[in-house]
Amino acid sequence: YADLADSTELALYDQEIASEVYKSYLLGTTRIIRANGGQIRSFDGDRVMGVFTGDRKNTSAVKAALKINYFFIHVLKPQFLAFYNRLESSPFKFAQCAGIDTGEVRIARAGIRNNNDLVWVGRAPNIAAKLSSIREAGFSSYITAEVFGKLHASAKFFNGNAMWERRSWARGNPYGTGTVYRSSWWLKPSYAG
Repeated sequence: YADLADSTELALYDQEIASEVYKSYLLGTTRIIRANGGQIRSFDGDRVMGVFTGDRKNTSAVKAALKINYFFIHVLKPQFLAFYNRLESSPFKFAQCAGIDTGEVRIARAGIRNNNDLVWVGRAPNIAAKLSSIREAGFSSYITAEVFGKLHASAKFFNGNAMWERRSWARGNPYGTGTVYRSSWWLKPSYAG
């Protein structure tokens, strides 16, 4: 999951600006997820769910999260703050977070005829959603220890420097995810993914 932070405050401050920010954020995150081999499975306001499958799914998802961080920090945020300079004094603080977990998921169609959708049942989508709602200044990517353990070195290190910091997450203890990794790093997206 990739989630825009404090979007309620922005919507209360200015609905027109909020709608432009939401659209731009979802457009950018969707393109990055798809360019990295993920599929878009749902939108929930200002949040998007990407699903990754295959042998490199964890590494692909993590690289997508780091590229979303680049897009947000270096493209979206400066453009909006420059265009809507009154946002500098608004209660809305530009931030976002991506959360990633891995595991088996059951998919079910729920609702009524002509008004239904897929629901994703399992630890991975629920924990990923909870991780994407963490708000710690400077950190915008959170993964479970299980994801971290399956990452290729290219998603763990950059020029020999660790991109991830291990930390305890008390909220995850009941779900077996009491240890997570967080990152403030970003990777620049390219047209090749």
